[in-house]
Amino acid sequence: MSKTADTARPSIAWIGLGIMGSPMSENLIKAGYTVTGHTLEQEKLDRLTAAGGKAAASIAEAVREADVIITMVPASPQVEAIAYGPDGILAHARRGALLIDMSSITPQTSIDLAEAAQEKGVRVLDAPVSGGEAGAVEAVLSIMAGGEQADFDEARPVFEALGKTIVLCGPHGSGQTVKAANQLIVAVNIQACAEAVVFLEKSGVDLGAALDVLGGGLAGSTVLARKKENFLRRDFAPGFRIDLHHKDMGIVTDAARTVGAALPVGTAVAQLVASLRAQGDGNLDHSALLRGVERLSGGQV
Repeated sequence: MSKTADTARPSIAWIGLGIMGSPMSENLIKAGYTVTGHTLEQEKLDRLTAAGGKAAASIAEAVREADVIITMVPASPQVEAIAYGPDGILAHARRGALLIDMSSITPQTSIDLAEAAQEKGVRVLDAPVSGGEAGAVEAVLSIMAGGEQADFDEARPVFEALGKTIVLCGPHGSGQTVKAANQLIVAVNIQACAEAVVFLEKSGVDLGAALDVLGGGLAGSTVLARKKENFLRRDFAPGFRIDLHHKDMGIVTDAARTVGAALPVGTAVAQLVASLRAQGDGNLDHSALLRGVERLSGGQV
């Protein structure tokens, strides 16, 4: 891989500067990488330049000279929109570039992208993440990758600026499969926590004290630790939106059906996520599953 002369590090193009993409790209800048970003919102480009990055007016401009191209967009349709076509990444990336898609999409989309990129001489890793906005800001994400070992080894220094748990899970699409399993566990865990919160409150227990002691025992989890204040304060400002978790639950239920895996609890929670979204809470944090339990229990919302 060629390196930029001034940093001896690969030059990076970053496509998608949302809740996750902005802090992640900024962590790469802090680590000494040259980052050129493109997104549709001018204020997010302004944030990137304020952090020391470069703004590009188009995908073509962003990726043309990049050694590594990282994408972080909401779902499979957006990945396909930025990757394919005359204005897309594959049309303008240089041969030998490494494309790392860190979006959470269907495994098949990742497999198809890798095949299409190979024809253009572009290497691909799917590398979705877990840890939410806080994990992105703190650079402690879990990164689950799919692709070739050599490409993963080359990308590791970049990943190390973004996360703490970095694992190659198998061939193309494997990272997305593990991410789907992650989202299944997180959704079921949040739902269980939400049900416990309503049960505790209706029982007249000191909720803060109860969550503290639960967090110190077998019921403790990263979900409970990260979302405890959301529950206590009814603060559902999005770290990870219900809309996106709804998308992810569709991915895992579809993938599970394809391989013949039963998801009896996961399917029920997927319906609860869908219900919350249908009631207008799609832009809230996924800890807002608490609102769904409250509605069912006749309590506050």
